[in-house]
Amino acid sequence: MDFILSVLLLGAVSSGGPLPFWMTSGQYGLMPEHSGALALVQAGTQYDASKTLQWKWVASLAANLDAVPAADFNLMVDELYGSLKWKALSLDLGMKRTALDFFGSARSLGSLSVTGGNVIWSGNARTMPGYTLTLHPVAVPGTGRHVWFYGSWGDYRTMDDRYVPGALVHRADLGLRFDITRRLGLRLGFEHDALWGGTSPSYGNLATAANYFRVITFQPASSEGPVNDQNNVIGDQLGRRLVRLDWQGDGWRLALQRDVPFDDVSSMCFRNFPDGVNTLWFGFDDKDRWVSDIVYEFQYTRYQSGPINESTRESESQGRSPFEQFRYWLSIRDGGDNYFNNWEYRSGWTHFGHTVGNPLFFPEGTRDGSWTAKRVVLGVENNRVRAHHLGVSGKLFRKYPYKLMLTYSENYGLFKARYAGKNPWNKEWGTVKETPVPQVSGGFMGEIPLRHVTLTYGLYADKGVLLPDALGASLGLRYQFGR
Repeated sequence: MDFILSVLLLGAVSSGGPLPFWMTSGQYGLMPEHSGALALVQAGTQYDASKTLQWKWVASLAANLDAVPAADFNLMVDELYGSLKWKALSLDLGMKRTALDFFGSARSLGSLSVTGGNVIWSGNARTMPGYTLTLHPVAVPGTGRHVWFYGSWGDYRTMDDRYVPGALVHRADLGLRFDITRRLGLRLGFEHDALWGGTSPSYGNLATAANYFRVITFQPASSEGPVNDQNNVIGDQLGRRLVRLDWQGDGWRLALQRDVPFDDVSSMCFRNFPDGVNTLWFGFDDKDRWVSDIVYEFQYTRYQSGPINESTRESESQGRSPFEQFRYWLSIRDGGDNYFNNWEYRSGWTHFGHTVGNPLFFPEGTRDGSWTAKRVVLGVENNRVRAHHLGVSGKLFRKYPYKLMLTYSENYGLFKARYAGKNPWNKEWGTVKETPVPQVSGGFMGEIPLRHVTLTYGLYADKGVLLPDALGASLGLRYQFGR
């Protein structure tokens, strides 16, 4: 069994106060907030494919030093888990990073996508302890190995200071993979996530077995639960729908992916079109090319099932069967989905102050400069976005891996708390000309392998209205033993 040890020492500086966007986004919440330093020690083993029952473990500890306004030292557990794998089944127990996609010439440089290929779990926030039971792709009988089924089931616990402390997270996903031809593949996926449990300031302990059953079956809360959850579903339930096409060329690959978030019944039932993250990836099999991978990503999340919400009256919901309630929900305009926010779980889809999903859904306090991971964050302040992103990767002189990230976003805040201009809430869609807050962020990161260590470096910049104008730079050394 191979043993791997990696040690990273990194320094980071910024000219504009907080570190620029691409210095901190997609870094699992480990970077300091301002100029400072990061140390990361990772150790672990890998699966042994020669054995039927395989196991591995990983431990990763991090420490960052935030030098502004005064030295602040933070010690963190990044990963700490053990895994068992038997045939197509695996079990992960502990704190493990979420899997990402759309990598370039070096996985250590991170994904070329803003969301890492997952609008709900983007690798932007600290890990949570829990378990994940995974069924890896299994061929559906009678399909000639052209149709594959896969999925996972997991439960986790938040560890940060938040409005509902000790909130729990449930995650389940199902997927089908169609190997249509030797070259063409199609994937369809559905993921369900929920914030639930914890100790509510208003309702006390919500982590009961009965409530867990209600979460996994999309049911409303009982009469003892939050009033809003009695009229909707229990907890903060969200998720995503995924459609992806893959083409295998001769020495190259192409992928087109549409990743759509949902945050209530209307968006779950496809009423939030055209919202979603649309990703086009082209990559050569030869990762030593000057340009080996290119990602273009277009995000649009402004619609959110529309700006009109005809709230359900209690008299209209009483006595209805679940099917009748579902038909009623389809008959009304249930807009303002408000992705990653919830009225009871007010810290929303954040962990240690960072958005768990799409990094462009900035957490509360971003624009006025009051945000810090050191205090309770009350959800996201910006989930209505139109953005273009370009990611490019390759190897300079066919030897030194690099990654270029350029992102332009138009940010509208929330339906009920816009950043600028006229308010579209409760107006017919398209009748109000909205005013966006523009933002441009860029980053160029790379590695230079030396004799015994690897030199890492990065140059970054923010320019716009939402984030402070800033230039940033990072420089580090990484030592790795093993593969």
